[in-house]
Amino acid sequence: MMTEQPAPVQGLALTGALLAAWDALHPLFDQWFQSGEDAANKGAYGRHLVYRDGTPVGAETEGEDRTGEPTLTATRLGWISAARHVASYSAGQVTGTLLLTRALGYRVPASALFAGAGINALTHLVIDKRQPLLWLATRAGRDGYVEHCTVVRRLDENGAARVEESGPGTALFELDQALHRTIGAFSAVTTAWLTIRSTKKGRT
Repeated sequence: MMTEQPAPVQGLALTGALLAAWDALHPLFDQWFQSGEDAANKGAYGRHLVYRDGTPVGAETEGEDRTGEPTLTATRLGWISAARHVASYSAGQVTGTLLLTRALGYRVPASALFAGAGINALTHLVIDKRQPLLWLATRAGRDGYVEHCTVVRRLDENGAARVEESGPGTALFELDQALHRTIGAFSAVTTAWLTIRSTKKGRT
């Protein structure tokens, strides 16, 4: 348990290990383990009805019969997609943390681990819904940055460029990643602090 070391040393070492692990694992579980469907639909917003793949009702391709398929509002689909992504992200983060700390002979209390992972999960869910992130960007005076740094990945049916303000290569994506990593640092400090506090109580 490394209890022979002073608490500040333990705290710094554990914070550094958690921060390094979470920062290194972040792209893996935020990108590789996120389904394309969830990535496309997690930002969906509005009261209009859509199918589970995100296609708006009434926008079916010619000759396509989707009669009887379940529908839901775009906002609900967005929350479901974001929650599914965050669940897999959090599972990977917790698993990676357990493997790292156990391999180094250190046992992080479940309460401390889930407190840090919970902070990451809740904020990740809100940030990935995009509307709160856009609101925050506007309040921080970053709306010009968001509007300027967009990408064109494809053309529409008329051959016109389709500008996207979200996804890799955009300002919104960079702001998203910056917040995730900053909050991850706070979560690592929280987990380390709770762990040291638990260790101290165990010795009294």
